[in-house]
Amino acid sequence: MFGTLIISFLIVFFTTPLVIRLFHHFNWVEDPVKKQQKSGNATAVSPVPRGAGLSIFLGIFISIFIFLPLDKHLLGIFLAALFTLVIGLWDDITDISPILRLFTNLISALIVVASGIGIAFLSNPFGGVIDLSFLRYTFDLFGSTHSIWILSDLLAILWITWCLNIVGWSSGVDGQLPGFVAISAFFISLLALKFSGDITQWPVVILGMAVSGAYLGFLPYNFFPQKIMPGYSGKSLAGFFLAVLSILSGAKLATLFFLIGIPMLDAVVVIISRLLTKKSPFSPTATHLHHLLLAHGWGRRRIAIFYWSLTLIMGLISLSLNSQQKFYFFLGLVFIFTALTLKYFKRI
Repeated sequence: MFGTLIISFLIVFFTTPLVIRLFHHFNWVEDPVKKQQKSGNATAVSPVPRGAGLSIFLGIFISIFIFLPLDKHLLGIFLAALFTLVIGLWDDITDISPILRLFTNLISALIVVASGIGIAFLSNPFGGVIDLSFLRYTFDLFGSTHSIWILSDLLAILWITWCLNIVGWSSGVDGQLPGFVAISAFFISLLALKFSGDITQWPVVILGMAVSGAYLGFLPYNFFPQKIMPGYSGKSLAGFFLAVLSILSGAKLATLFFLIGIPMLDAVVVIISRLLTKKSPFSPTATHLHHLLLAHGWGRRRIAIFYWSLTLIMGLISLSLNSQQKFYFFLGLVFIFTALTLKYFKRI
C-alpha cells in the first residue's frame, strides 16, 4: 500500500525538475503582470511555468500499473486522465477558453462512465441508502444486452465535471493545492482500508496512495517560493482523481465534500457572488478565500498551511464520525464559513 505512495512520490519528485526545464526552454511560463491585466486574479510574484500535470500523471499511473491489473475500469480511468492531461497541457501553454475546458471536462467524465463506473447509490446520513439504479435503459448491441443507469450515470458525469472545475479554484497561492489534495487522497485510502475485506476497495487504496504520493512529490517545487505552478493540467487531474476516488470508494461523495469542505464551499460562494453581480460563473474574479486572505494580510505560506491543516483536521474527524454526525458537522462548517466570508467581504 505505502509502496505505491513512495514510488509515486519519487517519480514526481525527480521528473518535475525536467518539466520545469522543458517549459522554461520553450518559454511556456505565466507572466503574473499579464495575467493580472487579463483576469485580475493573479497571485504569483514572478514568471513561472505551469504543466505539473505531466509529472503527476506519470507518477500516478506508473505506480498503480505496478500493483493493479489493467481491467476495463482502470483503462477508462487511464484514458480519461490522459485526455484530461492533454487538454490541461494545451491550456497551460496557450490558455484555452473556460467554455471549451468545461466541454472537455464533460468528455472526461463520459469516458469514465462509459467504462462502467457510476453512482448506483448514495449514503443516507439518516440511515440506509438512496438507490439510483432503478431507472435504466436496456438495449441490444452487437448481440449482447447493455444497460444505461440513467440517474447513476448522470450524477457521476455531473460530479466528475464539478470536481474537475472547482478543486483547482483553490490553487491560488504556492503549495495550497498539492497539500490538501495529497491529504484528501490519503484519507480516502485510509477509509477504504477500513473495508479491506471487500476486494473492490483495494484499487481505491492503491489509487488513493498513488495520488497522495504524486502531489506530495510535487509539493516541494510548488511551496513558496514556487518553481512551478500546478497549471490547469495539475489542477484538473487533482479534481478528476478525487472525484473518481470518491465514487470508487462506495459513492462516498459526502466524504470528499467533507474532506475538502473549504474549497467546495469557497466555490459555491464564488459562483453565487458572480451570479448576483451578473457575471458569468466562468469569469475569473479575485473573490476566492485565498484572495480575501491575501488582501487581509495573510502570507502565502500561512494560507497554504491553513488549507492543509483544515483538510487534515477534517480527515481525522472523518475516521471517527458516522454519516449523520458528518452531516451535522459539515452543516455547522457551512454557517461558520459563510459568516467569515461575509465578514471579510465587508472589510475589503
